[in-house]
Amino acid sequence: MRIKVTLHYLGLLIAIVGSTMLLPLCWSLYSQEPCTAAFAISMAITLSSGLLLWRLTPLDASGRKLSRREAIALVAGSWIAASLFGALPYQLSGALPGFLDAFFEAMSGYTTTGATVFTVIESQYQGILLWRALTQWLGGMGIIMLFVALFPMLGIGSAHLAEAEMPGGQQGEKLTARMRDTAKSLWLIYFGMTIAEFVLLRIAGMHVFDAITVTLSTLPVGGFTATDLSIGAYNSIFVEAIVIFFMIAAGVNFGLYYYLIWKRQPGRLLRNPEFRLYITLLIGAILLINIDLVANMGMSLGDALRYGSFNTVSIMTTTGFNTTDFNVWPEFSRSLILVLMVIGASAGSTGGALKVIRLLVLAKYTYRRILLAFNPRAVVPLKIDGAVIPEGVTSRIISLTILYFAVLVVCFLIMSALGLDKITALSSVTASLGNVGPGLGLVGPMDNYFFIPAVGKGVLIFCMLAGRLELFTLLMLFTPAFWRWR
Repeated sequence: MRIKVTLHYLGLLIAIVGSTMLLPLCWSLYSQEPCTAAFAISMAITLSSGLLLWRLTPLDASGRKLSRREAIALVAGSWIAASLFGALPYQLSGALPGFLDAFFEAMSGYTTTGATVFTVIESQYQGILLWRALTQWLGGMGIIMLFVALFPMLGIGSAHLAEAEMPGGQQGEKLTARMRDTAKSLWLIYFGMTIAEFVLLRIAGMHVFDAITVTLSTLPVGGFTATDLSIGAYNSIFVEAIVIFFMIAAGVNFGLYYYLIWKRQPGRLLRNPEFRLYITLLIGAILLINIDLVANMGMSLGDALRYGSFNTVSIMTTTGFNTTDFNVWPEFSRSLILVLMVIGASAGSTGGALKVIRLLVLAKYTYRRILLAFNPRAVVPLKIDGAVIPEGVTSRIISLTILYFAVLVVCFLIMSALGLDKITALSSVTASLGNVGPGLGLVGPMDNYFFIPAVGKGVLIFCMLAGRLELFTLLMLFTPAFWRWR
């Protein structure tokens, strides 16, 4: 593997991260906040570091194409570097003086997890709160996908980068002939939906700054807000309805929007098996939780519909917003929430966790194994939407699922060994690995992760990154064969 090639593009990407600090810098400058200097210094450090690394590793024409291993190293390195440099504004402003906490917050932002170590959010400067939301928006569609969209020099390496960053995306089907065009199309859809939500939130009466931060956290299904009570602080049914719509929309495969908008093929969306299962699971979970809230908590039907629906959508789409403390809900509802944290949204969406498509493939694979148990000679192809799924894809899904739960169990045991109760330990790992954010127990929606021991924060940082890169991309770096020079 050519380390020089990886470092060359990593430097360019770090410079991009530095340039994104301009927005919170300008906002802080306009608001005359003390954190203006922190953003200016952070931007200068990040930009100069990235450009210096880029200049010190020049490439000739033959070195511009990325191999698969170089792409994997670049993707993993980019997310780690973005979070390291993204932590600078938190630390230099004094918002989070400990670098581990600053790194935790930055990683939570870029991976769209939404777990926070801030104990009081509303006391922070607006520039800091805008930076939190912006890191989520950038991470939602993927910083590598932005890189691919901006720079054409990568050539065929673009496909390797996209595959490494979004292994649960549009596999087996290219939206356009060139990956750069695909990245541009997806970012355009993403940007358009962002503008639409902001406008609707303003119409609903939300303040400009709140509308910006909520919008920047909704589309990437991140969950950071500028308030301690999340969306519940606004106490508006109209705001909640708008946010619910865009959370559900963000949980849909963005490739289907491409066919809906550019190709004028709405049938691709309505006939898609994953989309139908996604909506079915969402409606089913809402109904079950609403019934449980009415029957076992004494909540009125109206309140159950309002609070149950919002928080169920928020958890399944891995957004992490809340309008009430679901930590005090009945055991069945809390258990179902924990299950939804594992399932997550659709592949190709900005959501995290296992993804609905994998649940569908696993169900079909299990049914096929049952049929073959009493008729071993039968030929039972595994199909989704009329297309036969290659055995390699099925094998990858099965192995990723096994690996997902293996990491979950190991990290749960580590968190338990640190003295956390089993509910807090399990839900913190599940929420971090699924990029959900709030969990249950001591890390519930009204609480934070500040009290977690340093080792525990390190474990959760690993879980957030592993969940965002869907395990394989990150764990491959720990195999000796990956680093073998060729």
